[in-house]
Amino acid sequence: MRIVPVNGLELAVEVHGDPDGLPLVLVSGMGQHLVGWHPELLASMVRRGYRVIVFDNRDVGHSTHLDWHGEPDLLAIVNGETELAPYRLEDLAADTLGLMDVLGLDSAHVLGLSLGGMVAQILALTSPERVRSITSVMSHPGDPTVKPTDEAVDLLLRPSPTNLAEFVLAAEESARVIGSPEFVLDVEWLRTRSAVLWERRQNPAGVARQLAAVLVAPDRTEALRALRVPALVVHGTLDPLIPVRGGRLTAAAIPSAELMEIDGMGHDLPRQIWSRLLDRLEDVTHHGETVRADAARTRAPDSMVRTPVSPP
Repeated sequence: MRIVPVNGLELAVEVHGDPDGLPLVLVSGMGQHLVGWHPELLASMVRRGYRVIVFDNRDVGHSTHLDWHGEPDLLAIVNGETELAPYRLEDLAADTLGLMDVLGLDSAHVLGLSLGGMVAQILALTSPERVRSITSVMSHPGDPTVKPTDEAVDLLLRPSPTNLAEFVLAAEESARVIGSPEFVLDVEWLRTRSAVLWERRQNPAGVARQLAAVLVAPDRTEALRALRVPALVVHGTLDPLIPVRGGRLTAAAIPSAELMEIDGMGHDLPRQIWSRLLDRLEDVTHHGETVRADAARTRAPDSMVRTPVSPP
């Protein structure tokens, strides 16, 4: 892990794989740290030829925490006082773009989970020339009718753990409520990850600020209709936090987007679906590379025109 300056902040980042691999930026969900990506999943991506970039979003882990903003009044924000949100999802998209600049990436494939899927959508809308393809997982287009179940809302509003034992217990409860009921839970990984996360910088107020950014985000549905970036939308049919309708609306809004619904999956990525997910990821990234190569060939004649040089 290293810390890099981005947009006046510092972001913690790790890069996995061959420097010549296809660049794949993974944008984490709300409150997720870069260590939240399973190392075996990252290794599988690397084996498939990707150069994988993972990072802590602002307000999470070892990236800058915007504590000077304090904890947002989420109830007031829900009731319409949107100016109380310290920042927007567009700022997180700008952070991702700035990180790509620091890493020397003129463009990349972008995969985002949940909040990260929203960020990926915005990045593709605002900087389509920098995005080779997007994969939006367990996310939605900002449609206000996509709402979590009451049990999932209660999970978001519960008190923060005060010690490691409470933190592990909370993680297991979260997996029970929003995880995949038809797949076996990897309890060993869940507990190992929880212990690692507890040793990193926990900041409930920072997670609340990320949630505030989601709450004030406008509906992107109409904007997404103009998107021409190759896109894959992935969603579990039993997701209680962002119901599958969110994925369906996203895929319906993006022209030619492919929708991959996974029966029995909730708001997580169970090991049993990795192979299927990566197969479809290969399809959309291959499409993105084809589009990029075609565009380069179209531009080639202009780039080959030389300005005559006058004799001395």
